[in-house]
Amino acid sequence: MSHDLVVLGGGAAGLFCAFQAGLRGKSVLVIEHANKVGKKILMSGGGRCNFTNLGTAPENFLSANPHFVKSALARYTPWDFVALVQKHGIAYHEKELGQLFCDESSKHIVNLLLKECADAGVQIEIECSISAVDKTANGYAVHTSRGTFKAPKLVVATGGLSIPTMGASGFGYTLAKQLGHTVLPTRAGLVPLTLSGKPLEQWSDLSGVALPVAASSGKAEFRNQLLVTHRGLSGPAILQISSYWQPGEALTLDLFPHTDAHDWLTAQQQAHPASEVRSVLAEALPKRFAQRFAELHAPPKLMRQLMHAEIKTLAATLHAWPITPNGTEGYRTAEVTLGGVDTRELSSSTMESKRSPGLHFIGEVVDVTGWLGGYNFQWAWASGHACAEALAAD
Repeated sequence: MSHDLVVLGGGAAGLFCAFQAGLRGKSVLVIEHANKVGKKILMSGGGRCNFTNLGTAPENFLSANPHFVKSALARYTPWDFVALVQKHGIAYHEKELGQLFCDESSKHIVNLLLKECADAGVQIEIECSISAVDKTANGYAVHTSRGTFKAPKLVVATGGLSIPTMGASGFGYTLAKQLGHTVLPTRAGLVPLTLSGKPLEQWSDLSGVALPVAASSGKAEFRNQLLVTHRGLSGPAILQISSYWQPGEALTLDLFPHTDAHDWLTAQQQAHPASEVRSVLAEALPKRFAQRFAELHAPPKLMRQLMHAEIKTLAATLHAWPITPNGTEGYRTAEVTLGGVDTRELSSSTMESKRSPGLHFIGEVVDVTGWLGGYNFQWAWASGHACAEALAAD
């Protein structure tokens, strides 16, 4: 059974590349080991799929080779995918910060991809397990539970290790190594952080409390919501910073991201001299959080009793509260996998291997990881498009 190309993986990048190549006249087979395609698409964005971000730029991605993303992103923009969404009559909205979501269901994006694949004559095999992949004189042979499929071109779009319950596996990394590629160390990204010991004891009973913060690690900073959980910290600000955080490091949380805490405390001292410090903090922070924070970091005094130095110290802590996670929730809840196939061994314009002609890597399996907010989907579309264009030109 021979095709022009075989795509391994029926996720966002794989399906997109498949129909783009099919529309350009190629005979395409998609092999997916799960019982349906697009499982991670279906659960993304709370079931509404944050399918792109209008503000997508190279700076929104992490990679050991940060310039790699520029070519593909420039040639397939968020507006190109929006046009496809509009073509299919899918209602969508901008939630915040350029994030576009389906009004109704993620199923619409999966159906869009399946409809485009059908129109392009793409063959999709689901529940098809792969036992081996061999490089041949004429390309590649993929040995599966449905027989052996041969093609001169092979596209690896198998995703990463995040959310194994959705069928994620390390197959793409194993295959990359087998075919002579370097795979950079992988770890969970866009993932909740865990606490242990005293910090966990101090904060876990506040599970469910949320507040706006600016979370910093190294030079990276994200302003969004923090959510206290029974195991540690989550919320968009924490998920974002988790991709930059390194084990053993302390996070710095600004609990007054939009206000000068020193000026605010000074004004509160004048306006409410007889109030307790913890009561005043509860005017700006969630009450339970404020009371716990005051127990740990504020003098047990009335506002009028605070010395200038105490106000200065408290304000500094509110703006730079250090807390050291002991780890992450891991791949179980991670939205993406950091690391992957080394992009220095790929062409940034075609996604083709520099080591094995006819072999391409796209999507999450590559060492390219986007921020939270639709950026990883845009990388799937852009890398799939770049790959398909190159395949069609052959």
